[in-house]
Amino acid sequence: MGGYLRTTVLLAAMTALFATVGGLLGGRSGMLVALAVACATNLFAWWRSDRMVLRMHNAQPIGPRDAPALWRMTEAMAARAGLPMPALYLIHERQPNAFATGRNPRNAAVAVNTGLLELMPEQEVAGVIAHELAHIRNRDTLLMTVTACLAGAIGMLAQFGFLFGGRDRERGPGPLVGLLVMILAPLAAAVVQMAISRSREYEADKGAAQITGNPAALASALTRLESGRALPNPAAETNPATAHLFIVNPLSGARMDGLFSTHPRTENRVAALLQMAGPASGPRPGAAARAPWGGGGKAAPASGGPWARPGTERRPGPWG
Repeated sequence: MGGYLRTTVLLAAMTALFATVGGLLGGRSGMLVALAVACATNLFAWWRSDRMVLRMHNAQPIGPRDAPALWRMTEAMAARAGLPMPALYLIHERQPNAFATGRNPRNAAVAVNTGLLELMPEQEVAGVIAHELAHIRNRDTLLMTVTACLAGAIGMLAQFGFLFGGRDRERGPGPLVGLLVMILAPLAAAVVQMAISRSREYEADKGAAQITGNPAALASALTRLESGRALPNPAAETNPATAHLFIVNPLSGARMDGLFSTHPRTENRVAALLQMAGPASGPRPGAAARAPWGGGGKAAPASGGPWARPGTERRPGPWG
């Protein structure tokens, strides 16, 4: 219920912002138009935003035959979390990252970048998958997808503010107000989006540690993911409104930690996880860990799929 309550508050706030923008730009008629657009967007976000986000990032559905190791791991983690098996998707991006989406646990999906599978040992991948499952269990996925849709829609509406504001200089608010709305409306939407994003990341980290029983592995994964942000993620750069969905911010140059940050600082998240793990937390984050393919935590060899045994031939899979 907590997840649905937060979603209701978010939808109300975004709808009110839509109405305010409409009122400033076009009076009562503008407000009615904005409310109509908001209602249509909310309904679309509720039912279809998960598919839209997956399509934005060119995510491809995979089954147990495509990536058996990843499938078995996700199935085991979902059982431990008390969740049904989510749909699995693969994104062909070198940057290691992942996100979850879907309006409820029965309609959830987890999308993983190929770079994550190639870079991380199995325990760290399990920590990342558990993090996304914790979002699903907490109903954060609905909140995140709705936020991504509405933030983008408000930005689109505000971009026309200057045109609508300058259309009637006698009765309208004028170009100056239109310009202010064009700047402030997306900013207000971003503040709402970022405030909920930071707090839910800590909650999902905690949930992942409970699912796996290994908070140190997720801490190590987060450190590796942060280093991987140096690699480009073109789809995320093209759709920045979806950045808050990912386990770490996929955008380049987004390092501010405060009101305008979608994610907490990675070092703060790592410190919280290591505190949960206690003094006997195993290897420090980022240290070389024994990968299932014997690579010492380095990237998987190009001749093998995720977690393939050394010397085996590459099996065809969605990672290429």
